[in-house]
This record gives sequence, C-alpha cells and structure tokens, in this order.
Amino acid sequence: MANPVHFCTCSDTACPFNPVNHDRGCTPCIAKNLQEREIPTCFFKAVGRPKPTSGWHFEDFAALVCAAVEEKTE
Repeated sequence: MANPVHFCTCSDTACPFNPVNHDRGCTPCIAKNLQEREIPTCFFKAVGRPKPTSGWHFEDFAALVCAAVEEKTE
C-alpha cells in the first residue's frame, strides 16, 4: 500500500501502526503513543538532531528539545 500520509517520516515500516500498513493515516500511531506516554518518531525527527536518550516517552522528547535549544545558545 502506498503511504497515505505523505509527510510521515517514520522508517519503521514493520510497525503495524505505520501508515504504509493500513489506510487509517496517523490515528493508530497516535493512539498507541498516547496510551504508552510516548511521542511519535516523526516529532523526534523534526527536531533534526540525534536523540540524547534511548526512549520515546514524553520526557525523552523534552530532553531532545532541551538539548537542541542548548546547542543553539552555545
């Protein structure tokens, strides 16, 4: 199936929630992430720098954003 969400940057096509694997767009991914207190991969990738942590939780995203801000102010 072609990716119905053209802006999706997730490369984990083995994930059943990836839009390439169904026709429901981002909804299954967002629902799964909310249930697990996680942020979707596309948000991490949008920051444009390597992750400082190994997780995908809210706190991991906050650490990534804080690291990106610190990098800009140095």
